[in-house]
Amino acid sequence: MGVCFLVAISYVLFTVIKKTKERRRRKKFFKRNGGLLLKQQEETDPSFVDKTILFTSCELEKATDSFNENRILGRGGQGTVYKGMLVDGRIVAVKKSKIVDESQLEQFINEVVILSQVNHRSVVKLLGCCLETNVPLLVSEFIPNGTLYDLLHNRTDELPISLNMRLQIATEVAGALAYLHSATSIPIYHRDIKTTNILLDDKYRAKVSDFGTSRFVPIDQTHLTTLVKGTFGYLDPEYFQSSQFTEKSDVYSFGVVLLELITRERPISLTRFGEHRSLATHFTLALEEGRVMSILDATVIKEGTREELMTVANLAMRCLSIIGKYRPTMKEVAMELETIRTSHIPSTIQTNPILYGEELSMITDGELSSAFSSDEPSSTFLSCNDSSIQ
Repeated sequence: MGVCFLVAISYVLFTVIKKTKERRRRKKFFKRNGGLLLKQQEETDPSFVDKTILFTSCELEKATDSFNENRILGRGGQGTVYKGMLVDGRIVAVKKSKIVDESQLEQFINEVVILSQVNHRSVVKLLGCCLETNVPLLVSEFIPNGTLYDLLHNRTDELPISLNMRLQIATEVAGALAYLHSATSIPIYHRDIKTTNILLDDKYRAKVSDFGTSRFVPIDQTHLTTLVKGTFGYLDPEYFQSSQFTEKSDVYSFGVVLLELITRERPISLTRFGEHRSLATHFTLALEEGRVMSILDATVIKEGTREELMTVANLAMRCLSIIGKYRPTMKEVAMELETIRTSHIPSTIQTNPILYGEELSMITDGELSSAFSSDEPSSTFLSCNDSSIQ
């Protein structure tokens, strides 16, 4: 009897000690992974806690089958993305960060903070995060159709990419950036706009993602002075030279995305050399030499009128102006693209227009009116970055 009692006591003590160690371990990870930074944010903005769910490690291990390799959606410089299913049946994407230093940890927390403040149908919707694991985890709703980069450059022609579809995607991305620049309570510069950071949902609607390097910008400031970060092919040359990032730097990057949509060429060519290796330079020279139609994608030429295509080409050219102040604002870009898109679609099959302009005045406290938001739930899939300048 005495032996059984000692065994029982030993088992209870072992269990208690094990649970205590596990609690301390999770607490240590929570602190190291930026938990204190999040708590500071909560104190600054009480509504923040209502916007961001803190998942437990057990929840996410169960959702991803203990991060089974069969659940991997993609790998990149910032981590690995897994497909998971929560206990309530929701399909999610779980981004397991590849944290090697404090700057990357700051990027993770920065992304959580910014996405918790954003509410737009064309921006990824953050579900929450987990900080009690060895590396922090970011949780988002799953988007089934991957990235715009994959659609344009890595797939076969089994899915025709119509001109209307390209204009729709361009308009949605431009609208999201216009919202970030001028409709949030504090302007946000994305700082890494590229086709790998534009995701596509089940209806091929665009969602802007990856806010790790994004920054809030006080209204009285016109630029950020930072270490140059970005991706070759999309990087604003003015920012590269001055280290001053402005909202027009996002405009330049968007201009490259617009070129990819109408040419179906990569931002940095694997086949062209010299100055023509850059899609922006290749396009600029073609436009100046009067042969821009020769570098447009065959589907675009087939479906669009010359007037429509030249209007889009000239808009892209203005976005790519070497001098930032001569570029349009994203609000102006969004409005112009919407005009082109709606005039291209026959009125009998026209979809709901994406409105910009006067509707911006209807925005209050960083929330959007129907002009920028939707009653439909947003779904997101967290992508991994490709090669970037760090």
